[in-house]
Amino acid sequence: MSISQPTRRPRQSQQRTSAPKKRTAARQSASARAPRTRFGMWLQRPLASFHLVVTIATLLTALGLVMVLSASSVESYADGGSAYTLFTQQAIFSVLGAGLFYVALRTPIRVLRKLSFPAFVLSVITLVLVLIPGIGVEAQGGRRWFELAGVSVQPSEIAKITLAVWGAHLLASRQTEHASLKDIVVPLVPAGLIVCFLVVLEPNLSTTIALGIILAALLWFGGLPARLFGAIMASGALAAIVLAMSAGYRSARIQAFMNPGADPQGIGYQARQATYSLADGGIFGRGLGQSRAKWSYLPNSHNDFIFAIIGEELGFVGCAVVIGLFALFAYTGIRIAMRSADPFLKLLASTATTWIVAQAFINIGYVVGLMPVTGLQLPLVSAGGSSLAITLLMFGIIANAARHEPEAIAALHSGQDGRFSKLLRLPKPESYSPEKAKAVRADAARRAAVRAAREQQARGGSSYGGRTMYPRDDRRQGREQSLRRDQMTPHPRGERGFRR
Repeated sequence: MSISQPTRRPRQSQQRTSAPKKRTAARQSASARAPRTRFGMWLQRPLASFHLVVTIATLLTALGLVMVLSASSVESYADGGSAYTLFTQQAIFSVLGAGLFYVALRTPIRVLRKLSFPAFVLSVITLVLVLIPGIGVEAQGGRRWFELAGVSVQPSEIAKITLAVWGAHLLASRQTEHASLKDIVVPLVPAGLIVCFLVVLEPNLSTTIALGIILAALLWFGGLPARLFGAIMASGALAAIVLAMSAGYRSARIQAFMNPGADPQGIGYQARQATYSLADGGIFGRGLGQSRAKWSYLPNSHNDFIFAIIGEELGFVGCAVVIGLFALFAYTGIRIAMRSADPFLKLLASTATTWIVAQAFINIGYVVGLMPVTGLQLPLVSAGGSSLAITLLMFGIIANAARHEPEAIAALHSGQDGRFSKLLRLPKPESYSPEKAKAVRADAARRAAVRAAREQQARGGSSYGGRTMYPRDDRRQGREQSLRRDQMTPHPRGERGFRR
């Protein structure tokens, strides 16, 4: 007893002291996970992703309008006597894009998925129509636009968003059905290649590159095996090289990138002037509206090379702000994709984010001289009405996906709408339910089967065993069934088995 009693007391004291240590460790781990900055605390709010998307879209659009006015004023005045011509067009399309943003924000996800395939088919039809002389408008060496009531519309920009939405819907449906690898690749890859082929015929290599980025993002985030994805990417890169070297102006751009000093006054003039504009800006820039390059020194300064004007007028600080906004958008888009419970929204948010960010950094890359000139515009900043409106529509869809995060849905249904949601009178988002989605797919399959049976009956046949049976086939089927019954009758002697 004298030995056992002292040995029990330290154990009890250890048990008493272990609980406070565990509580202290839990507090330390919780404090380590808790955000330490105000911005980190703000990111923990349920609607932080939604507000980030709206803020980024607003800032980039406002910056784009200001820079388009500054970069295009000289050229507009020289052409038509007014410095506000291109700016007015850009402002009109920004208002149209804001309306599309609002429509996308209010559209239910089920409606968006239901309309995805018809919209994709319609965009393919417009890509065919724009190639027909007399329907499509030819300008700048390509037939890429429709002229509607004095407004130019580029159908290839519409094809970007329809491919992204329909592709995400298709792959999300195949993922829930545990489809095979063939069902993942077909029909998405053939449809994407058809769209790319039609855009190449315009010709428009820059939009083809954007469509290729969208298709690659869909396949990657859709779960395509890495080996097959690498093979498809290698084939796409080889096709891009062939297309780049097939036309004279494309191959000249590659040669100018490989040897910038070979033709400084010819094909290398634009890239060289962009470099001079960036160098002239310095750290803080020459001041808003004080660019020298826009005085006919830098071609397309308001469009493809507007980032050079930003660097000249706003300096390194302005360029860093633009890059920072796109980097913040990349973080926000991936955050929305990771937080979404709906597979469709996961695929759509990640694909759209990859497309917009990749297009932005390709544009910035060739302006600063790190890549060959491709003609891709800087999203929401470069002049281009169709591109601006369609990109704002895509931002609206991403903002809609942000409101469908599980925490955002719970907050909105509990009355935490916020001033912005109340001002716009946005509807309450519906929570995603796998069982409900499965029931909807089963109901759609049942309706399709009933519709097919009615069509067969209208043609004069009936359905039997998954095949179309006509009256003569029905009689033959009845004779075969009676013959099998005769062959399967018991043996007359009562033996076990059946007569063969």
